Amino acid sequence: QLQLVESGGGLVQPGGSLRLSCAASGFTLDYYAIGWFRQAPGKEREGVSCISSSGGSTNYADSVKGRFTISRDNAKNTVYLQMNSLKPEDTAVYYCAAERDYRGFITTILPSDYDYWGQGTQVTVSS
Repeated sequence: QLQLVESGGGLVQPGGSLRLSCAASGFTLDYYAIGWFRQAPGKEREGVSCISSSGGSTNYADSVKGRFTISRDNAKNTVYLQMNSLKPEDTAVYYCAAERDYRGFITTILPSDYDYWGQGTQVTVSS
């Protein structure tokens, strides 16, 4: 069964850092683009970042550019989101999702484009 499991969330002070992981089981991530999304209470789910299956293309929401970095280790079947200079407005449940990407160039961060979703991990930025 295809599963994505997020980890690495927690409570951090403003200006701090966290690294989220998205581990896949039941399938290999080699042919999937992986996106990170977040949803704050009372708000719609929004795209944060995406990395193509090849790892050669990435995309970021304007709100996180220069602070977040997405990467992947296909040997470990895992995708990471390094989050630096965190702000209170980054507080949300963070989800990873997978979309088939056989050609290696998908970088969409629209939630509706993704088929497989993890359960999410809470990130809280507060002093």
